[in-house]
Order: sequence, then C-alpha cells, then structure tokens
Amino acid sequence: MTKILIADDQALVRVGLRKILESEPEMTVVGEAGDGQDAVSAARRLHPDVVLMDIRMPVLDGIEATRRIVKDQPSTRVLILTTFGLDAYVYDSLRAGASGFMLKDAPPEEIAAGVRIVASGEALLAPSVTKAVIEEFARHTPATPPPAPPALAELTPREHEVLDLLARGLSNPEICERLVISEATAKTHVARILQKLDLRDRVQAVIYAYENGVVAPGSSRA
Repeated sequence: MTKILIADDQALVRVGLRKILESEPEMTVVGEAGDGQDAVSAARRLHPDVVLMDIRMPVLDGIEATRRIVKDQPSTRVLILTTFGLDAYVYDSLRAGASGFMLKDAPPEEIAAGVRIVASGEALLAPSVTKAVIEEFARHTPATPPPAPPALAELTPREHEVLDLLARGLSNPEICERLVISEATAKTHVARILQKLDLRDRVQAVIYAYENGVVAPGSSRA
C-alpha cells in the first residue's frame, strides 16, 4: 500500500483528495495536516510514502515544509498540488526537493496517477507547467555558470546528450525519437545519469543541468 499524507489548509480540499485517493485499492491516506508545520510533524510521525502538499498554508508554507520533510526523510516523496502554477512557486518547490507538481484542477484520475508516478520513484511535472518551469530556471540561472562539477566528467557522450534533452523538457519517448534509441535504453541512460550525479530523480537532473551550465538560459525544445 502507498501511504499518503494530505497537507492543505482547506478542509474541503482534504476531504475531496481523501475520497479520490482512497478509492484506489493500493492507496491509503494515513493522515492530514492543515498547515506546513503540522505537515512536517505528521510526516515524521507517520512516515508516508507520498505527501500531497499545498503551497500557500499558514504557520509554515508548503515550500519550506517540503524542504524540511525531504531533508529529514529522503525516502518520502512530495507532490505539490496547487492552484498556483505559472510563477516562481514551481521553481522554488522543485528546488526545495519536490518530486512533482500538479494543478488542483487536474482530473481525479490524473491526481491518482501522479501519486503512483511519484511513489514509484519517478518525477512528475504537469505538461501545463513544464514550459513555466524551464523559463523560471532561465531567469534564475546566473549569466556566467559556475565551473562544471567533476561528476559531469563521468558521464559518457551519450549520457551528456540525454541530460541535455532532459533539461530541455523532453520526455523519454521524445528522447527516444530524437536519439533513435529504444525506451529501455533511454531509461537506462537516465538511471545512470542520476546515479553518477547523485540525484534523486529527473526533476533534480533538470535543476542540476541549469545550475551547472549544461543548458544555457533560454534554451528550448527545438
């Protein structure tokens, strides 16, 4: 069973999310929190697999709560679920360690699917916010990138290509089409990149690529 903690300051939202998730046979909601501090405390007490985290909450916002949870419990994944999708919240949430970002108006089946994806160790960005994420990275990236970390030298030329495409927002199927490789091969390359760079998931790989000059600000999917 996938254990889920719901953190949202609106009781009606928590009730709705609980109904959606507990209708799935492999999911159970182990707790709820009405503010960020409660979310941090509940995560320490309940050890959920996934925390569904709102951003705007009293006492402690969802971004700082995410940062504390991920630091204390690296095995717990955080999926941001919010109405605020097209601004710096996306960037800040992912920098804090969130493994996914979805909008609250997503259909119930997509929310459940998002929890499955994040619980399995993958990362998730709703298509509607992917472009905003990349643009936000570009705004935050220094004009002169820092020296490349030594770990980048451990990547093979093909792994550098895959990392570059990851950072440009391409999915695994799109990477397969661009490089003319199988999906299994693409997944293997991604797994090796994460291992060599000591990263948790592909979202963290995107952040790493922008912060270390693998992809220049303003780069696109073209």
